[in-house]
Amino acid sequence: MPVADAPPYHFEAHRLSPAARKRITGVSWHRGCPVGLDGLRYVRVSYIGFDGEPHVGELMVAASAVRALRGALRTLYEARFPIRRMRLVDDYRGDDYASIEADNTSAFNCRRATGSTRWSDHAYGRAIDINPIENPYVASDGSTAHRASIPYLKRSRHRRGMAYRGGVLVRAFADVGWGWGGTWSGPVDYQHFSSTGR
Repeated sequence: MPVADAPPYHFEAHRLSPAARKRITGVSWHRGCPVGLDGLRYVRVSYIGFDGEPHVGELMVAASAVRALRGALRTLYEARFPIRRMRLVDDYRGDDYASIEADNTSAFNCRRATGSTRWSDHAYGRAIDINPIENPYVASDGSTAHRASIPYLKRSRHRRGMAYRGGVLVRAFADVGWGWGGTWSGPVDYQHFSSTGR
């Protein structure tokens, strides 16, 4: 069902143009990344902001992730689930910390998994972090690196933009077969959804 008083959901995915390749090379992508530029897609997609208004965001994702993301993000749009902002991590110089501080929803970033030497699923373009302030990465000791996320460490009070079991955000990704970092043992990553569940 379309969102009332909002344009129809829009999702478009394209092979990377020369300008898009230039924009991410040396920032979120570099030689040695586990996915090549030809394996990535530039996406423009509708979302509802915390202001209740429709916006158009941008993501960089793996070609193999396009179909699932189209479906999950459609569900969120039609449910009017709020997303703070959606910009490429390159707008934050590829700095994951800075992107999180801005409460930015993003996908591809060629980096290692937090606290690990293995590639993150973000480095393959098959993971997305949604509303990372409202949905923090929580260390094994129960802490978060982002001060604005501290009120969201207590997950029993469900607030706008949050991921929680049974909520529309978690259901939207489960419906397309993606896993949620909120189910992990040890460090828990409430913002994180991926095709592999890692």
